[in-house]
Amino acid sequence: MNDHLLVIFPHPDDEAFGVSGTIAQHTKKGSPVTYICLTLGQMGRNMGNPPFATRESLPLIRQKELEDACAAVGIDDLRQFGLRDKTVEFEDEKGLADKFLSVIEEVKPTKLITFYPGYSVHPDHEATARAVVRAVKSMPELERPELLCVAFAKNSEAELGAPHIVTDISDVFEEKMNCIKAHKSQTQWLVESVKKDPAMLEWVKHERFWRYPL
Repeated sequence: MNDHLLVIFPHPDDEAFGVSGTIAQHTKKGSPVTYICLTLGQMGRNMGNPPFATRESLPLIRQKELEDACAAVGIDDLRQFGLRDKTVEFEDEKGLADKFLSVIEEVKPTKLITFYPGYSVHPDHEATARAVVRAVKSMPELERPELLCVAFAKNSEAELGAPHIVTDISDVFEEKMNCIKAHKSQTQWLVESVKKDPAMLEWVKHERFWRYPL
């Protein structure tokens, strides 16, 4: 089996926190990974700590951070859709789903990872998740990839139950941290937290996914 993994998120660094270990495990065993990133996160509030970016320079900085993050976990198929940060919710959902479907039909993933609709907080996250679900549901049932979702709203486990999959990524912890560190303008707080807080370290070493009911 090809075991191709397709990851779809709206912002650079969305892949880093809860998925980059799983990505690294796939690439280390020779399985292909395709990453669709919809925007450059150019409207993000973080400019580094201490600040080293400006509103004008942030898109170029985040572009380079995204490329470095992909290299850290072995992604060599990065698809950038070039949408504007904080506007994904205003995209035509069917049109976005059709674009996702085109990539799905091309790479034929066995697994697809995105956010869980209703449990991913940010409007761009939610809009991306809804369009992914729409794309997968439009496929013949036997051709659909397994749809695994990241949920981090406070009520996620209370309403969805425990994650269906909890992956220990200790074997690729260094690769995951390098992916996180690559997004320097956004993630220095997390890097420091992992160093100081055992609970945060444990959180980073385990990635949690819910299967979406199709």
